[in-house]
Amino acid sequence: MVSVVFFCALFLCMSVYLVKFVATSEQDMINNSYNPRQEILLSRNYRGTIFSRDGEVLAETKLDNDQNETRVYPFNNLFSHIVGYSTQGRMGVEALANYYLINTNTSINNKVANDMAGVKNPGDNVYTTLDVQIQEVANEQLSIYKGAIIVTEVSTGRILALVSHPDFNPNEIDEIWDDLIQDDSSSVLLNRATQGLYPPGSTFKIITALEYIRQNPGSWKNYSYQCNGRYVKGDSRINCYHGANHGSVGFETSFAKSCNSSFANIGMSLDREAFDKTLEGLLFGKELPLTLTYAKGSVQISDDMTDDDMIQTSIGQGKTQITPIQLNMITCAIANNGKLMKPYVIDKVVNDEGNTVKNFKPSAYGYLMTEDESAMLTDLMVSVVEKGTATKLKGLSYTAAGKTGSAEYNNIKGDSHAWFTGFAPAENPEVCVTIIVEGAGSGGDYAVPIARRLFDSYFKEKPMTN
Repeated sequence: MVSVVFFCALFLCMSVYLVKFVATSEQDMINNSYNPRQEILLSRNYRGTIFSRDGEVLAETKLDNDQNETRVYPFNNLFSHIVGYSTQGRMGVEALANYYLINTNTSINNKVANDMAGVKNPGDNVYTTLDVQIQEVANEQLSIYKGAIIVTEVSTGRILALVSHPDFNPNEIDEIWDDLIQDDSSSVLLNRATQGLYPPGSTFKIITALEYIRQNPGSWKNYSYQCNGRYVKGDSRINCYHGANHGSVGFETSFAKSCNSSFANIGMSLDREAFDKTLEGLLFGKELPLTLTYAKGSVQISDDMTDDDMIQTSIGQGKTQITPIQLNMITCAIANNGKLMKPYVIDKVVNDEGNTVKNFKPSAYGYLMTEDESAMLTDLMVSVVEKGTATKLKGLSYTAAGKTGSAEYNNIKGDSHAWFTGFAPAENPEVCVTIIVEGAGSGGDYAVPIARRLFDSYFKEKPMTN
């Protein structure tokens, strides 16, 4: 009797597991290039269309009189990394939504008619969260520079725009493939927004500031420092950007002016074990809640690290690396009272008649910080706009909050990447922007003007409410 009950329970558990496995893993199984079911589906259905959020075609399959298929990308290079391509292994939305694009939910009548006519069924169509106008502005502003731009909706995690330069024309992917994979110098196929690892520079001071606030909850506002343009400890020395002498500064001014000397001083005062836990909570070295292919950011903090390494880490230099998408997530969490919404790019799936097959709803990852901490960081980021390194965002029809960065990557020449990450409006934030311009120099000079154009575009398209 016991054996019968045991085997019945075992059978039930295996059945439940099998149903769950099939339900949750069907997409992965079909997307596996070794699965012959893909070829079966593609022999019956042609690939569905990918749309922007307002219905513009981003990718479609065109059929000639002989039913030969050609995948067409009307915007050429504009969405190359985020929409991707459907051959040579697939990339972007073409990869994420492959399961839906090669399946069909067309009506039975249509299937019968198509079968009788000897033609394929239309695959399901995918609507993305992408905004063509904002994407065009982002692409235009990045211009000839290498780099990346991400624009996300704070309260939902919707990705409105994602640009990576250099880019490519997916209409020509088969012809240019060999050149692309052999070009190590430009890394054109690398999605710099999600896979590019960069020193965060002074944007990392957001994180150093958060840790100082956590370790000094009742006294952080009383911090003061006399900056003479450099910080020296033993054999270690760090200079403020362009040797600027900031004089007597408090915590807010140190942040607003991006004073390297004071933040080196702040970093040296921190408990390193506690700092390391904060970094883990901000997803360094962790899996990101992201369906796009990404790289993991990294920071090395330990009790036995040298003073020089700690100083460099405190200002976002040294061995610290982050992707633009991770920095964007941290910034969005600050803007959203500490809560991170999972970034996503697929909004819904519909059949060829426009009937909804599946909706993708916003979902929360969790809190990266408390509401009070996010409010404190927001105030600090507002000070950057009001009296610091991002004053080009001051005095507009909307308010903004952010942090600039000039991340050195060539110690000999002193070359630096230009960073900006921030959100608008500063109160009740709607949109979050993260920008890196490779080798441009100052974030305030190069990245902030781009942020302004993006915010302008967003609020022009979506009028401010009273």
